[in-house]
Amino acid sequence: MNGPMFAAVLCSGAALWLLAGRQRGLRRARLLFADGAAVAGAGPAWKAPAWADRRRMGREWLCLPVALVVAVLGASVLPLLAGAVAVPLVGRWSRRAAAARVRLRRADAVIALCGAVAGELRAGRQPGQALLAAGRDAGALGGAEAAVLAAARFGGDVPDALRLAARELGAEGLAGVAACWRVAVDGGAGLAAGLEGLERALRAEQDQRADLRAELTGARSTVVILAVLPLMGLALGTGLGADPLRTLLHTPAGLGCLLAGGALEGAGLAWARQIVRAGESA
Repeated sequence: MNGPMFAAVLCSGAALWLLAGRQRGLRRARLLFADGAAVAGAGPAWKAPAWADRRRMGREWLCLPVALVVAVLGASVLPLLAGAVAVPLVGRWSRRAAAARVRLRRADAVIALCGAVAGELRAGRQPGQALLAAGRDAGALGGAEAAVLAAARFGGDVPDALRLAARELGAEGLAGVAACWRVAVDGGAGLAAGLEGLERALRAEQDQRADLRAELTGARSTVVILAVLPLMGLALGTGLGADPLRTLLHTPAGLGCLLAGGALEGAGLAWARQIVRAGESA
């Protein structure tokens, strides 16, 4: 192994080791605080998945050691600049993916809350008691959990508290719970029957979204292929005995091809991503 290659491997390994150590420390602190909250009653146990999403944040910094390896192999500073530009872009994509996971989990939690409250009502509990029994561990109320449970415990305005909780990401179904609660209180309608109907409607909507995501798998695969295809071309050229990095980074024609290819790659990724977003929004 020559000197530049050894230096690249050493630097990238050190960066990965430091990042892994940082992530281990964060995980240890988060588990400690999560346990403390569960013991002291300061927070519910369902917050653990949110910690898991935050644990994934920070992985965009892996772009820098990868860019360092390419920079050393190509003897150019351009890959480092590209890696620095990629860090916020990858971080933005990672945050969007984490938000989508939170939305899905909380939507499932809202459906579970409707079924649990309806079951408690069928068992003979009063509405406030049913919400207290089912709302602590459902994970559907988000940051408004304390306000909703306090309203249910002390006779407050539960529908208003539920409408505030419905502003949380993925908890839009709580607006329907608030409407059912208001109708049951004002008009004397059966709250359990309303919640069961709402549960069926929300579950059907979730199933429809799941089917849509399955149909968009092909478009997402296209995005991934577009992202890795240039890297496969570079690896293939290196395997055939050529030196594509030196050609791209140290010759005028190579730099022109690199800029044009990067622009086309970005346009293709943006186009494919727009197709996926249009399908999801529809």
